[in-house]
Amino acid sequence: MTLEVHGLGISGLVRDVSFGIARGERVGLIGESGSGKSLTALSIMGLLPEELAASGSVKLDGRELLGAPEKELSRLRGNEMSMVFQEPMTALNPAMRVGAQVAEPMRIHRKGGRDPEALLASVGLPGVARAYPHQLSGGQRQRVVLAIALANDPKLLICDEPTTALDVTVQAQILELILDGVRERESALLFITHDLAVVASVCERVLVMLDGEIVEAGTTRDVLTAPQHEYTKKLLAASDLEASR
Repeated sequence: MTLEVHGLGISGLVRDVSFGIARGERVGLIGESGSGKSLTALSIMGLLPEELAASGSVKLDGRELLGAPEKELSRLRGNEMSMVFQEPMTALNPAMRVGAQVAEPMRIHRKGGRDPEALLASVGLPGVARAYPHQLSGGQRQRVVLAIALANDPKLLICDEPTTALDVTVQAQILELILDGVRERESALLFITHDLAVVASVCERVLVMLDGEIVEAGTTRDVLTAPQHEYTKKLLAASDLEASR
């Protein structure tokens, strides 16, 4: 397994969460706002707020991340594991050209040989390396963040509601770019969303989270066609998928 989470607890807000993601596998984590999805992702990345404490075990390729020194986590973040957030401006420096921001993780982790302009072109943004974030649309900024996240060929990519703020057409384009990026690199993908239609198009397995716990897990097909938990059934009934069945 690329990622192994066992008995994860976060200050009573997340309780006894366990799952694994193999290399190249795409797993969705779904649930309503406040269910603990983002906290789970932040604990994996070692980015929990200081007032929260994580317990249990989180391993990346067998290396324990919980309790690891910040220096070690810094070596892993942006290199072996990367994250794409919902709002790209939280991840971008407004005073730095986007090409320099794409180059930064390669410089920090001393990985040369890749052209930032080529990486931007690979996510559909040729010729924008000298632009500043405010000169780009929301969808374009999210493409820049994706290029940054993929720059060092991470073993694990976490996407936390990366398309929620985008219109349907741009959303579909970003999802396709995420799929292409992880397939090309054989990266493990943890995709966090409340949108079952997105999970159906991206993920092979799905975990359903409610009040800090995983209440259902299985293949995407099984969970979305024959949900077992009442909460999953409610999610499906309220989704666009139910209307199309």
